[in-house]
Amino acid sequence: MELFRRLLFASLMFVLAAILFSWWRKDQDGYGAINLLKGEKPSSFTLPDKPKLNLNDLSVLGRLNEEFAKLSEAVLPTVVSINTKTLRQGQVKWHPFFGLIGERAQVIPGLGSGAIISKEGHVVTNFHVIEGVAEVQVITNDNKKYPATILGASPDRDIALLKIESHRTDFPALKFANSDEVRVGQIVFAVGNPFGLSGTVTQGIISARDRHLSDSQMDYLQTDTVINPGNSGGPLVNIRGEIIGINVAIYRGDESVRAWQGVGLAVPANNVKMVVEGLQEKMKENATKTAGLNATGRGFLGLEVSSEPVDIDPVWGTARRGALITDISPQSPAAEAGLKPGDVVTKFQGMAFRSPGDLLQIIRTQPPGSEVKLEVIRNNKMGDIIARLGKLPDATP
Repeated sequence: MELFRRLLFASLMFVLAAILFSWWRKDQDGYGAINLLKGEKPSSFTLPDKPKLNLNDLSVLGRLNEEFAKLSEAVLPTVVSINTKTLRQGQVKWHPFFGLIGERAQVIPGLGSGAIISKEGHVVTNFHVIEGVAEVQVITNDNKKYPATILGASPDRDIALLKIESHRTDFPALKFANSDEVRVGQIVFAVGNPFGLSGTVTQGIISARDRHLSDSQMDYLQTDTVINPGNSGGPLVNIRGEIIGINVAIYRGDESVRAWQGVGLAVPANNVKMVVEGLQEKMKENATKTAGLNATGRGFLGLEVSSEPVDIDPVWGTARRGALITDISPQSPAAEAGLKPGDVVTKFQGMAFRSPGDLLQIIRTQPPGSEVKLEVIRNNKMGDIIARLGKLPDATP
């Protein structure tokens, strides 16, 4: 009897505990003892083991998917990142009491894309990507870094030609297509490095032809392919992996709308090719002229100047702008003449110049061996320095 009472008491306590537990878990998910006593089955979690569609029934889409992937794999190695550095000089003035006063120069980084078009490493990009820069670095798709030289550019068409400084002659390159044959609705791919994210491919169509940014500029191809900052200079390619345009701009429309609005513009490939061929012809002509130069022209002093002009205080009674010498080549005509870093050249042969670049150009046009006079401000004093020009070395650009 005692055993029966104990069993009955234990059963009542178990039922009471189950009721209390069930009440506590009434708003919680899960499977417990009460569910088991009620005869409920536990919930299951079964993952599907087959796709909804069989690619054998979608052969066209399957082949298209594979071809898009093949196209991307073929084009990506030919597209490069272009990193630039622009030196922005602080405002510099020459004061009669305090001498040269100026702010520290700032190095401003830039980013763009480009397409390799020759096995020797020639790259096309936008002019605005390399405009006014002090240094250009190219990073290939395999993350190798190379310095690059700017061979020339067409500001009107916003196209520039670079050369990767490397002895390689096996760079993967893209071919130009005939952009006159481009049709509205044609599938295209934009390849580049938006926001510095290298190796990015986006797909779309040609939305329109003959678009203009202004009535004074050339025609552009319009595409709905996603183009973002950093894509500038990258190629717009067709389904054969040929360049049909160079991505140049994003049409922003209403500036209050921050979302992508589906309108990108590209310079047609025929215009790009025309610029490249024109620059090649110009380089050949310059090479021929250089090879046939005699004693006329190609003057050389061996000085480096700041790219920004120095404002000269009117109290000096000389030119309003000068060129700050930043470096002197050892054993050069400039060193022999006594020119020093920190000197500010205000006149050359008694003539003022508009910019430091103009001074260098004037020097190069003078015949070697000429005796020239430079007006210089040094240590808060003005004077003349006489120098004899040397011959521009062949290695000097």
